[in-house]
Amino acid sequence: MKQSEQQVFSGFMNRSYKGPYTATDIIIRYNDGKKDGVILIERLNEPYGIAWPGGIGERMPNPRNAVKESREETGLVAILDEPLRPFLALSGIDDDPRDFISTNVYTAQGSGILMPDPKEDAKRAFLVDHDELYALTQSKNLWAMERHRRVGVLYLDHIGFEKAKGEAASIRRKITQEYRL
Repeated sequence: MKQSEQQVFSGFMNRSYKGPYTATDIIIRYNDGKKDGVILIERLNEPYGIAWPGGIGERMPNPRNAVKESREETGLVAILDEPLRPFLALSGIDDDPRDFISTNVYTAQGSGILMPDPKEDAKRAFLVDHDELYALTQSKNLWAMERHRRVGVLYLDHIGFEKAKGEAASIRRKITQEYRL
């Protein structure tokens, strides 16, 4: 009996595929009435540390996955700035200790009450202003994944946060060199 294309593809994936696996991360701008900033999470599961809300891609379009993950890990409703144009796309073989992950990072405006779903991966979700985010990006050992720290630096540079400019340029140079053939 001849195998279907799907069976052949599934067999290849099970035996040979070494990634990248797709993920989505989301930078949620939020104001709780006292402070303006962005939302981070503290991960409940390995790798431990702080991270952007997000997760491994499920069987849905990436923008929808980002919104779903943000709702689960923060409790917020996130309206993506540009669903068809992520802020960043990053993939590095060693960026995530679990496997080779390629992520699309979206930006969004959040609304609602900050309250993660206790069945999900966020131990807690919290709001940081730009100065606090910058301070966190200066400590590599706080982050669950190095790519999340780099996303923070690149985001700060994107919004014109002057202190992040030099490191953001360095990150861009390094990424550009890695991608040259």
